[in-house]
Amino acid sequence: MNYQYTNEFRHHLVEWFNKEKRDLPWRRTSDPYKIWVSEVMLQQTRVDTVIPYYNRFLEKYPTLQDLAYAPQEELLKMWEGLGYYSRARNLQAGVKEVVEKYNAAVPDNRHDISKLKGVGPYTAGAILSIAYKKAEHAVDGNVMRVLSRVLHIEEDIALHKTRKVFEEAVEMLIDEQHPGDFNQALMDLGAMICTPTSPKCLLCPVRDYCTAFSEGDADQLPKKSKKVKNKKVHFKVFIATDQEGRFLIEKRPSEGLLADMWQFPMIETNENSICEETFEQNYNVQIANYIDKDLLKFKHVFSHLTWEMDCIQVQAEQKMELPNDAHFQPIEQIRTLPMPVPMLKILNVLN
Repeated sequence: MNYQYTNEFRHHLVEWFNKEKRDLPWRRTSDPYKIWVSEVMLQQTRVDTVIPYYNRFLEKYPTLQDLAYAPQEELLKMWEGLGYYSRARNLQAGVKEVVEKYNAAVPDNRHDISKLKGVGPYTAGAILSIAYKKAEHAVDGNVMRVLSRVLHIEEDIALHKTRKVFEEAVEMLIDEQHPGDFNQALMDLGAMICTPTSPKCLLCPVRDYCTAFSEGDADQLPKKSKKVKNKKVHFKVFIATDQEGRFLIEKRPSEGLLADMWQFPMIETNENSICEETFEQNYNVQIANYIDKDLLKFKHVFSHLTWEMDCIQVQAEQKMELPNDAHFQPIEQIRTLPMPVPMLKILNVLN
């Protein structure tokens, strides 16, 4: 794309964005903290899902200081249902660093902002371009898809090294007068017009500058190698009550998947396992009787694995002291704790 066409491309793209952009709450502010929150929430999550979370979150934590020193369990409860909970913990850690190291002013340069916990190249570029009007790249999946077609880039976007190709492309194309609008325009174009399948090329404001459109192979781009096959793990979940009607729950470890979230006891099943015995041994309880052997069955899909959940409800008698982070709690108390989506599904079927 020569310089003349580059100017025309960016002009038509930004003009389209200003006419057609989605009315989103984080687009009504230039506060870098609020834009930061939105960008973290939008990672791996649909816009429609994020909007109510974003509004509630900023009502609860309107300033950097409010979030920096919020209790983690309260924070996780606010994030409950959004998934990828490490995002919330990293966001809080990064915000706390801004409060303590940068006097509550989000850094306005890539060098410093990129050092913050959880702030990668995309998030850094989004904050800098939208909040601070800096001509910085912000490359996400939408941007790579759009530019792979416009510039006919055939490198595999699943490879980490390929991102550099697209970052350099944005640096070449970006509108230095309106960098935030330009970056958001690429994102919106990818979300609304230049979609993964069946791109709406005839509605595209920059189709005249798109190599893939002229070549007729837009649906063949971007090139992306297949992910590793999703692993399936089967669990028997014990919904165990004591004589007082309280439910046995436990807190997950502080590291790894769903760290620090609460759950009903889960025993991984295999051909040789007797889950009831393992449950009794692990939690120092004895199953007195079965209330419902088929309470609920469902699957929960993560990005890299699938949990197949077989839930049974039992009455249990405590024989010895419960393990650390395991407690019998009334259901009213359990509803106040941060729980991952699979556990919320179970909680919703309980009286």
